[in-house]
Amino acid sequence: VPERPTLGNTDYAFEMAISNIRYGEGVTKEIGMDLQNLGAARVCLMTDKNLSQLPPVNAVLNSLAKYGINFQMYDNVRVEPTDQSFLDAITFAKKGEFDAYVAVGGGSVIDTCKAANLYASSPTSDFLDYVNAPIGKGKPVTVPLKPLIAVPTTAGTGSETTGVAIFDFKELKVKTGIASRAIKPTLGIIDPLHTLSMPERIVANSGFDVLCHALESYTALPYNMRGPCPSNPINRPAYQGSNPISDVWALHALRIVAKYLKRAIRNPEDREARANMHLASAFAGIGFGNAGVHLCHGMSYPISGLVKTYKPKDYNVDHSLVPHGLSVVLTSPAVFAFTAQIRPERHLEAAEILGADIRTARIKDAGFILADTLRKFLFDLNVDDGLAAIGYSKADIPALVKGTLPQERVTKLSPRPQTEEDLSALFEASMKLY
Repeated sequence: VPERPTLGNTDYAFEMAISNIRYGEGVTKEIGMDLQNLGAARVCLMTDKNLSQLPPVNAVLNSLAKYGINFQMYDNVRVEPTDQSFLDAITFAKKGEFDAYVAVGGGSVIDTCKAANLYASSPTSDFLDYVNAPIGKGKPVTVPLKPLIAVPTTAGTGSETTGVAIFDFKELKVKTGIASRAIKPTLGIIDPLHTLSMPERIVANSGFDVLCHALESYTALPYNMRGPCPSNPINRPAYQGSNPISDVWALHALRIVAKYLKRAIRNPEDREARANMHLASAFAGIGFGNAGVHLCHGMSYPISGLVKTYKPKDYNVDHSLVPHGLSVVLTSPAVFAFTAQIRPERHLEAAEILGADIRTARIKDAGFILADTLRKFLFDLNVDDGLAAIGYSKADIPALVKGTLPQERVTKLSPRPQTEEDLSALFEASMKLY
């Protein structure tokens, strides 16, 4: 590596890694041909119990049958997966000795399938070997993985484009994950017909994830201010900080969210809106999959992990859960009011895209303007009134802060560093939104 001027030991480069993407109405019917082209003889099809009865999985099954693909189905994926639900899927994958994987579902399914592929391809590894530090060892992935085709059925996580798999680590009551370019899907098949079966609140909560992916990756610490600079490119993290390429994707995704999210939620028959949100999810995925996210996501993991009795509308589940997009967006007004001290012009630009009139705005008010714009956006969409509305109180703040501290992979990408006191204040400010 040539000698170079760096700020201390910060990075000097960034790398773009995304899955191949195929988009089009009805494009799922090609999946059998793709597997044939790969020469796949034993395929693992992963989904969840709800989806296994719905049109997206049917479309995949029809294509597999048409092209004579030999497969086994695993439909036991948990919505908001845990370390145990990952391990169950990994056991299935190891026994099956598959040579290709197909994941049909939202982020929970695609992430579970990524983990199953990784550990089946590295059978002697301990589960914590690849889990992000400081919870796991965060080892780089050096084993070759099998091809994975992801068919997203929600317009949210962008998991079809990224090398990230998130789960609840039950022992610590906190979400963490595995992050490596090596686990990203080989191909993401984005078929907008699949979003037509999404109920209203699932459209909303997945859309909030897209919104925060775009906002966080656009306002993240710039890549050349993130340290340490890796001694070997294999150690450069998947989440590298905002950069000129991810910025393009993040801003474009934000514009689509501003134009189409409300329409997609309010009218399930609005095919144009739902198709565009499906694309926005992938666009934001390309942005944050390389730039990373920061405080909304870092703080969301304990909000999901410490859930008590909350069960969201439109989710057919037998356990309490805070949907990922909801856990992320509830802190967004407080977070962006806090981070806007750094790069306020980006926060103001985001507020304008989301509908704020900034003609007479002062740059020092950027955080308040973006926070107010987000509150209005959420109020219009009937979002629960802050963390208090989903079962939290001030007494829970120390536990929420404790669960955020290990999320350094993302919290360190915040443009503004934060103390434990800052995090406490952000949780407190998020108890009530309106």
